[in-house]
Amino acid sequence: MSETSLIWRKVPAAILLIAAGILSGCGDDGDDGRDGIDGAEGADGTAGADGNDGADGSNGTDGLDGADSRLTRLATLPQGAEVTGIFATEAGDLFFNVQHPSSENNSEFTIGTVGVLAGVNIHKLPVNLTSTPVPTTEEDRQTVKVYYGEYQILGQGGDTFSGSLPEGLGAVTSTDAEGSLVSLYAADHPDFNAYIPTSETEGYLFTNWENVPGGMSRIKLKKSASGGALTGYWEVDNTDVQMIDFGAWGTLANCFGSLSPWGTPLTSEEWGNFGDSTHLWNDPSASDARRDQLALNLDPTASGAIDADPFPNTYRYHYIVEITQPTSATPVPVKHYVMGRFEHENAIVMPDQKTAYLSQDDTNGVLFKFVADVAGDLSSGTLYAAKVNQDGSFDPITTGFDIEWIELASGNDAEIETWIAEYDAINTSNYVAGKSSYLTDADAIAWASGDANYPAYDTAYAPAVTAGYSGANTFGGAVTAGEAMDNRIAFLESRKAARAKGATAEWKKFEGIYINQKRAREAVEGVDLIEGEAVEDAYVYFAISYMTSGMTDGEGDIRLSTRVSDCGGVYRMKLNAGYDVNRIEPVVMGSTFESELTGAERCDSDKLSQPDNVVVLDDGRIIVGEDGFQTNNTLWLYDPN
Repeated sequence: MSETSLIWRKVPAAILLIAAGILSGCGDDGDDGRDGIDGAEGADGTAGADGNDGADGSNGTDGLDGADSRLTRLATLPQGAEVTGIFATEAGDLFFNVQHPSSENNSEFTIGTVGVLAGVNIHKLPVNLTSTPVPTTEEDRQTVKVYYGEYQILGQGGDTFSGSLPEGLGAVTSTDAEGSLVSLYAADHPDFNAYIPTSETEGYLFTNWENVPGGMSRIKLKKSASGGALTGYWEVDNTDVQMIDFGAWGTLANCFGSLSPWGTPLTSEEWGNFGDSTHLWNDPSASDARRDQLALNLDPTASGAIDADPFPNTYRYHYIVEITQPTSATPVPVKHYVMGRFEHENAIVMPDQKTAYLSQDDTNGVLFKFVADVAGDLSSGTLYAAKVNQDGSFDPITTGFDIEWIELASGNDAEIETWIAEYDAINTSNYVAGKSSYLTDADAIAWASGDANYPAYDTAYAPAVTAGYSGANTFGGAVTAGEAMDNRIAFLESRKAARAKGATAEWKKFEGIYINQKRAREAVEGVDLIEGEAVEDAYVYFAISYMTSGMTDGEGDIRLSTRVSDCGGVYRMKLNAGYDVNRIEPVVMGSTFESELTGAERCDSDKLSQPDNVVVLDDGRIIVGEDGFQTNNTLWLYDPN
């Protein structure tokens, strides 16, 4: 709010006038005498006593929180949809998706949609922007609304592109008992996008399809010629559209991702496992539709996971997958086991082509770092986990963290794959209640303690009991019990390993993590890449959708207040020499969480509501996509300056 200063002028007291006396003669009237000399002013009288104080005025009404002037609403999405797949090209094209819109919308947005903001260069938006209004009519609430440019649909779930994709865009197929191809789910969840140009006007758009099993599409695009009536608009080449073949095991829940500095898409396997409860993965009594769906991808003749042959090996999933040879006729996916197994939101590789930061999108997740042995090769290197030291305050709007990196282990994909293969034959017949066919927290603690051998399968490992674990996680896993210790725990159960080493496993819904490659190089290497600006500092940005659970439970390394809670916020980490980071700072937070309210009212529509993914533009501004409570989630532009 502004303040008004009032200037008061002092008004002098009334002037006292002393009249001169008039001299009169006796007898006849004489001439009037001259005026006498003015007498001296009399002394001021004694000041009167102060009057009594007046009664206090009533308190004024509190003003409403103002909207953050650094936030501009670039777009609003149809009701039911979240913003996914934000990707900005060098030329300024902005791709983003409409994920799972309401099927009740009275518009073309009733299924997952892949699109682009056409007709505008996102890197050259003016400084003073106009926000797209919050929709107020039913018509506006059921469509994509933008102020700058036009949202162009490139494809929607199920599109066949004149028969090039018979099962439809986004469909992952398998073969049924009669030998026919069948789609395993409705393609409603497009996520990460990456555009790879093959010329000034053509290229390939890769899009994740987040489901179980997971998928990724590639469609060829052509941009209209410069100067034409449709400048900035795109055409799809219906003859060059495909779903990526991920092989026999496939992928699951392909979520956000990034484009490597050498031009390969990095897709991320997120949800679909049993989290910390790996010991229950082969429990025949477990009822989990995702596990059944994954099993049907491997064995379409099965009724579910319990009778699938093979039974899905949980250690075959939850990795970063690089799409090599992306513009060839048949792109080649490569799973990078050495980058750790956990619920990946995404990984972002620094311009040194070696250092990568990775986020775990789960309750009580970990921030990881990977450093490759060779630039441009993610198949071998060292995995680290972050331990944070919180500032002395608790307000998430002002509280930051110092980072200590804890080395977990070094390895390579080939060696780790041999460890993974040892679990391929496990199925529900191997399940024993209270024990585990897989790696456990007892295994992780023994590894972190430097034990020569893995814990026994039949005898509880005392340090695990002391650490507070119970049941299966106090025994060694069946495959490794009593065997010589190795580093498999670091790569197959990365969170368990990080926690055993003392890293912070308290983040809630750690979402997209991102940098701008050009700004990063200029700040760290001193290479002049940003026109008209000397970039001295560059940052890794990341979003937290929720600030609950381990972040606000008053225990451990992170002890924030619940002020923004489910509204979330965005943080940054300054890049230092060697592309290292050692500090986390808050950038912009959602509004104060109103837990007693329902629906969109819980988080102010003029502020962030559960930010999901972030992208950094050339000018340092940040694009943030929501997956929140709002009736219409927002694509925001945030100016940190």
